[in-house]
Formats: sequence, C-alpha cells, structure tokens
Amino acid sequence: MSTTAGTFSKDSAGNSDFKPALWTPGDWNAFFGFGTNILVNMLVLTGLLRFVLKMPDNIVFGRILPAMGLMMCLSTMYYAWLAYRLAQKTGRSDVCALPSGISVPHMFIVTFVIMLPISITTGDPIKGWEAGLVWVFFQSFILMIGGFIAPWIRKVTPRAALLGTLAGVSIAFIAMRPALEMFMTPVIGLTCFAIILLSWFGGYKYPKGIPAGLVAIGVGMVIAWGSTLLGFGVGGLSIAGVKAAFTNFGFSVPIPAFDHVFSGFQFLGIILVTAIPYGIYDLVEAMDNVESAEAAGDEYPTTRVLTADGVVSLIGCLMGNPFINAVYIGHPGWKAMGGRIGYSAATGLMVIVLSWFGVISLMLAIVPLVAISPILLYIGMLICAQAFETTPREHAPAIALALTPHLAAWASVLISGALGAAGMNFGAIHSPEFIAKMGQNGVLLHGLEVMGGGSILVGLVLGAIAVFIIERKFVNASAFALAGAVLTYFGFMHGEAIGIGGGLGVTPGVALAYALVAAGLFAADKFGATSLSSVPQSEPPLAVPAE
Repeated sequence: MSTTAGTFSKDSAGNSDFKPALWTPGDWNAFFGFGTNILVNMLVLTGLLRFVLKMPDNIVFGRILPAMGLMMCLSTMYYAWLAYRLAQKTGRSDVCALPSGISVPHMFIVTFVIMLPISITTGDPIKGWEAGLVWVFFQSFILMIGGFIAPWIRKVTPRAALLGTLAGVSIAFIAMRPALEMFMTPVIGLTCFAIILLSWFGGYKYPKGIPAGLVAIGVGMVIAWGSTLLGFGVGGLSIAGVKAAFTNFGFSVPIPAFDHVFSGFQFLGIILVTAIPYGIYDLVEAMDNVESAEAAGDEYPTTRVLTADGVVSLIGCLMGNPFINAVYIGHPGWKAMGGRIGYSAATGLMVIVLSWFGVISLMLAIVPLVAISPILLYIGMLICAQAFETTPREHAPAIALALTPHLAAWASVLISGALGAAGMNFGAIHSPEFIAKMGQNGVLLHGLEVMGGGSILVGLVLGAIAVFIIERKFVNASAFALAGAVLTYFGFMHGEAIGIGGGLGVTPGVALAYALVAAGLFAADKFGATSLSSVPQSEPPLAVPAE
C-alpha cells in the first residue's frame, strides 16, 4: 500500500474508537471544486436532454433529474462512509473519499448513440429515454459481475498501463473541451484559470479562506453580468433567461419507472452493441481510478467500488435515470485541495437540492459555464501528471503510448461530429470513396477510428505491453498482446461493433497483428535469452536526462 505524509497514529490504527473528522477546512475547497464539477455535468446533461433530445420539461425536471439526484446522493454518501471506515481502520486523518457521479463519456455515448437515433427513428423522445434506461440496466449488471474479477486484473496489470490510459482519458475527454471553451471566452476563462492555478498550484490563500473554486465562479459571474449590463454580452447571460428559469421551479421526487424500463427492451439488439463494450470500459475505468486513489495513499477495495457503482446505477435506472454512475477521475486532485470525508457527503446533499427543486434551470441562467471550465482543466492536468510521478521513470514511454488511443478517439469524435453537422450521414462518412478522399488530404479518419475504438482498453493493453518489454518480461508482454488479439477479434477494441464479422472478427487485420506480436514476444523470451542475458536489468532502455 502507498504511504502518504498525512497524520498517522500507530496507537489508533485499527482502533474502532478512533473518530475521524467528518468535516475539515480543506473540505470546503474540495466541495466547491468537486461540487462545481458535478454542477457542470448536470448543466450539460440537462442541455442535452432539452435541446438535443427535445425531451419534454416535465420528463427532464420531473422524472430524470430527480432519479439522477437520488442515484448520485446514494453514491457520494456511500463513498463518504467508505472513507470514514478506511480512516477509522488506519487511524489516518488524511483519507479522502472517492469522487463519483454521472459518467461523462457515457453521458454523450448514450445520448448520441442510443437515445437520439431511436428518438429520431420513432419520432418520440420518450422511446429514446426508455432505450437509455435499458442501456443502463445492462451496464449495471456488467459492473456488479465485473467487480469480482477486477482485483485480479489490477494485480496482473502494471500501474503505468492503468494510470497511462487514465491520463489519456483525462487529457482528451476531461481537459480539452474546457480548455477550448476557455479560449473561446478568454476574458472569463483565462481569468478564472489564473485564480485556480494561483491557489491550487501556487499555494496562494484568498482572504477569509474563501475557496479558490468559489472565487473563480464569483469573478466569472461578475465579469459576465457586468458585460451584460454594459451591452457586450460576454458569457451569454441575460435577465430574460433568468425569468424563464423560474418556470421550472417546483418539488419533484423520484418515482418508479419500471414500465418505461421494460418498454425499452424492444430496442435490445441496438442497445447490446454498445452496452457490453462500454460496460467493460466502465469496469476498467473504475479500476484505474481505484489504482489512482491508491497511488495517492488511499487503498479502497475494488470489488466494493464496482459493485456499488452497479447497484446505485440500477436503482437510478429503475427510477428513470438513463445515465450510469461511475467513480470519477480526480481523487488525487481533491485530496491535494484538502478534501477528506465531508466534501463527498455534502456534494450528495447539494445534488438532491439541485435536482429535486428545479434549481438546475436557474443555475443554467446565472452562472457562465466558462467560469467552471478551468476546474475541469486543472483536474485533467493533475491526473496526467500523476501517471508520470507515481510510476518508475523508465516506464514513461509506456505512459506516452497509452495516451495515444485516446487522442485518436478524441480526434475521431470531433471529425465525425463536424461532418455530421455539415449534413453528412453515417454511411456517407464511412464510404470507401470518402475515406480515401480524406486520406488524400491528410486526414486518416479510418485510422483514427480503428486506433481509437475502445480507447481505454487499447491504451491499457499497449501500455502493459510496453512496460513488460521495458522490463524484459517478454512472456507477460506476450500474454497482453494475446489478450489484445482476443479483445480485438470480438470487437471490444479497435472495432465499431460486438461480433465476429462472419468468422473473421470485427477488425481481423488488427487481431492478427496482435497475435503475431504475441508469438514474436514469446519466441524472443524462449530463443533470445542468451543474447539478452548480458544486458544489465537495472538500466532503462532509453537515456533519460537527469533532472
């Protein structure tokens, strides 16, 4: 288990009489940071439901948001309790609860891959909602079952591979969009980013101990509303928008949605194509995040974490929430801010207030989203840095390799989205003629899609292969290459669908390549032992300049 510089008392370790503090001054920082992260996700999610799916407001504010609030409250309370038990068991006062909430990548996947196409095909957004519920239903069981095999996966997978693919997610899908938003409205974005960096990296303390996240949001609101009053409109806020937001005020509690869940089973064939691979994605992502927390000093049981995500997601689904719960990237960041146990529980209570009383609509109208973006960029920076800081220096190339599939996936999503906005349908974008034309202009769209398909698994497999080659453990590297061949053959990696493609696999060329790599590495171990024995095992394969 990793150690930390936090307070530790040998006399209190393992003593049930030790009472960890439920709230510390640092919890304010983490609460405003993590709370604003959750708020951003809820605001984006609400926008997707209302403006992309055209979901009726009575469903959005009366059914989906209350169910989602219940799910996230159960999740954050559970992880606060788990942190309390860990602190009590170890006698440490620096234990930080795991952050959790709506899975951000899946929020977009279920919206654009499941709910939107079905809504358009049927002409009924309620049908899209029901399909999303079934998607989460299956994801929940995959998580619960997977929780029992995840500890073994963690045991055999190098930390550099786990944290490297996590770093890729954090840079491509957590940090990049907020960074772009900041530079689209730099007067607010860069100003708030400087406020965040000054405190969380520079150690500057704001007057009266006001959390940096709250200062950033406050300054962003002042700039946005000031510009509105002067007629510039920076931040896109208006009095009319605030007045309209009050129409959605009210009190709504979650109610069972069993009938809608079972109604969505008519779309089962479409749903399973993505539910299975993304269930595995969730499994690996949660495993990565538990590894990240352990690297920061807090060791949580992987099985309990994954099972909890599955159970609370299932409860949310049966109450009407089509978005799955996940342990978040960012534990080291919230811990570095001073977050301990209370920030997680307080965030759960905040979510209940926001979702059950219709406050989200008002928040959309009074807070410029660009003022919150710097917090997400900070988290992405920190997670990427952790991958390099908590692994051996000679594993750095493996981490860099694990990043690349996520960059490919990010670029693929951007290009496909741009072409879709230009009016091209899926068939036209993926026609051989168009792909060839794109290649002639330097855009290797097919390559991006193949490399980025199942990016979190691709990053993990490539990172593990690289680590074991660096360590000259060729049999281990061969085993991961063989796993890559099998996963690719069935479409979990480098493919667009689950299946075996008429017996040849979804992407047969890539599967064959992994198999050849596996055979070659195995042969290198068996027949190259003599030539390799003279190489000092302690030397890194690359010359890395001393710091």
